[in-house]
Amino acid sequence: MNCKVEKEIEILLPDDFHHHFRDNKYLDTTVFYAMQRFGRCIAMPNTVPPIRNKNDAENYLSRIRESIKRFIKKENKFEPLMTLYLTDVTTEEEILEAKNYGILACKLYPAGATTNSNFGVTDIKNIDLVLKTMERIGMILLVHCEVTDSKYDIFDREKYGIEIMLKPIINKYPNLKIVMEHITTKEGVEFVKNCNDKVAATITAHHLLYNRNDLLVGGIKPHMYCLPILKSEIDRKSLLDAATSGNKKFFLGTDSAPHSIENKECACGCAGIFTGHIAIELYAEAFDNVGKIDMLENFSSRFGANFYGLPLNKKKIKLKKLVTGYKVEEKIKFGESFLKPLRGGEIIKWFIE
Repeated sequence: MNCKVEKEIEILLPDDFHHHFRDNKYLDTTVFYAMQRFGRCIAMPNTVPPIRNKNDAENYLSRIRESIKRFIKKENKFEPLMTLYLTDVTTEEEILEAKNYGILACKLYPAGATTNSNFGVTDIKNIDLVLKTMERIGMILLVHCEVTDSKYDIFDREKYGIEIMLKPIINKYPNLKIVMEHITTKEGVEFVKNCNDKVAATITAHHLLYNRNDLLVGGIKPHMYCLPILKSEIDRKSLLDAATSGNKKFFLGTDSAPHSIENKECACGCAGIFTGHIAIELYAEAFDNVGKIDMLENFSSRFGANFYGLPLNKKKIKLKKLVTGYKVEEKIKFGESFLKPLRGGEIIKWFIE
């Protein structure tokens, strides 16, 4: 690595409010990279099987912590934050027990919307009591805001998700805190802007840096396939404007989602892009590309923590931009197989000191 530095910044240790750790034999890979870059990560509950109650969450957290200990024996400040996976049969009692345990949020996956969402909600009317309870006790709802009916174009699923799913929830439960996860469209940005302060959104690095041309032009790129799918350049620019605007409603959520190479490069490849290995570095690149690197700390280290009611991290990290950059590893060990990370084999300029 040529260490000649072009630029550097120091920011509070970031948090990731949308992270897929996966489970069991895969944890060492995801945990290793996450704890190098973040103080806290919201652990998505769409594992196999999903995290549906307090006991599931407690056992999952234990497995993640065992992986953390394999890398650092002494006390470590990295904190995984658990969530519950909502189903048609989630009960009020399960929500109350989760809240008492310290779980901050529940995830609404429309059934069939993305990876491991088979157990998701088939009709939001089925979780009326759950949402009412969450509103009453101050639990946050995380929404994968896409419709799944085949009559809707895949590039319009978020737009109709807002109309058919999210607006009715907001209208019925006006005091429920909601995060519209991994927004991807101009319509999503404008919707969140126009909502009250109870509604916020996470934005991924890959949706800030890429559009659907990167997935489709010159042949289909399976490692660029994710859900929600990459959208138009107009959408990408709208997301970038929102992320770098200083608007507290928008904050960091990587949606880093690893799959083995063989599960991506096949007849029906899995949806998900692994960015955990260079997550904050990619955000730095996106912000720097538009001359807004000074806005990165609020987006990555303040706004999300404030929305979740968490204290800010005290530790700081230093990010440096190299003149010539360095090569990202081609593939990464993932259980008994390997995964291809975003930018694998390519040059990136930002790194953590």
